[in-house]
Amino acid sequence: MNFNETDEFAKTFKRLLKKYRSLQDDLSEFRKVISEFPLGSGKHFVILHSQEEVKILKARLFCRYLRGASLRIVYAYQEAKTTISFIGLYFKGEQINENRQLIKEFLSQFSK
Repeated sequence: MNFNETDEFAKTFKRLLKKYRSLQDDLSEFRKVISEFPLGSGKHFVILHSQEEVKILKARLFCRYLRGASLRIVYAYQEAKTTISFIGLYFKGEQINENRQLIKEFLSQFSK
């Protein structure tokens, strides 16, 4: 499984990493889980958008520093390329819903 990050994700990750020191390890664990189950399993994964070539999902990211599942991660799964692209990351207390604009920008590269 190949992993990519958008610039916005990298920027947000760097900012949140300063606050939550375990985030790097937590993301590594999350990568292991979605390598096995790209579309997730259980109630902590929601498909936000589904097309033939790409699916956008939102999931809870367990953060040991927070002792709970208060972080959300938005990612795209491209089955044909076996690629997962991380689009967004946010703390549930700072932002209620995912940034739809980031998702639209990401999906624009698949428009014909």
